[in-house]
Amino acid sequence: MEAVFWCCLAFGALTAVVTLVFGDSLGGAADGLFGWLSIDVHHLFQPVVLSGAVTVFGGTGLLLHRYSGLPGPGVYAASAATAAVIGTGVYFLYVRPMRGSENSTGYSMSELAGKRAEVLTPIPASGCGEVLVRVGAGNVNHVAASFDGEEVPAGTPVVVVEVKEGTLYVSRMD
Repeated sequence: MEAVFWCCLAFGALTAVVTLVFGDSLGGAADGLFGWLSIDVHHLFQPVVLSGAVTVFGGTGLLLHRYSGLPGPGVYAASAATAAVIGTGVYFLYVRPMRGSENSTGYSMSELAGKRAEVLTPIPASGCGEVLVRVGAGNVNHVAASFDGEEVPAGTPVVVVEVKEGTLYVSRMD
């Protein structure tokens, strides 16, 4: 019995180290593995959750075997229950929040209303120019027209008032 728990503890610890080093690659490889499931349970089978549960199973089993008066099946059952609780906790407290925190470079044109920008190409009173808008971690250039109907020289800080038909209507910052 003790050998099973030692193997689980060692395997879990080794898997945790491998997951730490190669976690993104392993997680990406496992993405298609559970694609046939119609429910969202496959996210529970992330390498970090599985390695954590196996490690907890082995460690809890060793402790209960040595320091409790539980019979063999009781030690296995208590170890498995503890591993399930800890594995679920790791998923809900670490893995799931981290999945939602990924950054995206995508944006919608409608999100640009209210953003600050800088005029790159002068905007004539009744025509279009170009502005540089900071979006996320990068900058994007867009066609812009004056919202107030006045000329805006290059280098002027502006704010995007509205977006219509792919054109940003901007006004000088005051």
